[in-house]
Amino acid sequence: MPKTPATPAPPTAPAPVSYEAAMQELEALVAGLEGGQLPLDQLIVSYQRGSELLAYCQAKLQQVEQQIKVLDDGLLKPWNPSP
Repeated sequence: MPKTPATPAPPTAPAPVSYEAAMQELEALVAGLEGGQLPLDQLIVSYQRGSELLAYCQAKLQQVEQQIKVLDDGLLKPWNPSP
């Protein structure tokens, strides 16, 4: 019995240009997923892209947190936005 060809992997989407762009794309993906109108294949692709974007955003936030720790001599201080 011949083997069925494997489904080719979808092309990799480009990395976001910024945290804000990633969040905007992620919000659009979530809205599409919550809408319930996407076909199954598109749901899977959207979910995978959302996972990639989430990992990107988490990594960016972690980088910023590390930079803040360096600036504050290794101590992460509570945020106090009042002037």
